[in-house]
Amino acid sequence: MIEKNGTWELVDIPTEKTVIRVKWVYKTKLNLDGSVEKNKARLVAKGYAQKLGLDYNETYAPVVGLDTIRTLISLAA
Repeated sequence: MIEKNGTWELVDIPTEKTVIRVKWVYKTKLNLDGSVEKNKARLVAKGYAQKLGLDYNETYAPVVGLDTIRTLISLAA
């Protein structure tokens, strides 16, 4: 699905940058009766492999908290 949705692109590694490795995490979702509903997989970065002061400069996670959304909506109202 990652390839199908076009959520990533393969690029050459810049010589001045280090690469953070990734890992696949698998989970099986079950119905109430114990039967398999679906299998899920996600690709996660191994952030623990970062070196302090070297790999932390360009870390970004585009996540908005629920409180921020509520505040923006109340200001717009």
